[in-house]
Amino acid sequence: MNRIASIHEEIDVLSERRAALWHRLSDGRDPAVLNEIKALDEQLQALWDEHRAERARIRFGEREAIVRRARAEERLERAA
Repeated sequence: MNRIASIHEEIDVLSERRAALWHRLSDGRDPAVLNEIKALDEQLQALWDEHRAERARIRFGEREAIVRRARAEERLERAA
């Protein structure tokens, strides 16, 4: 399984868990549930960041190669 599919699978699992917690929260305010929802939100945000980074890597290449090309272009511009 490729990395993006794996990330999506994790996001789906966490999103389902978060939806269930929101449903539990509708029964009444519970600080433990609120804390768990907050933790899940942070995990989901990290997964979406990882997803965007992976898509960028696939589209544009490895970060080191991009930086190397940018520095080479910068040196060429200064030399011109």
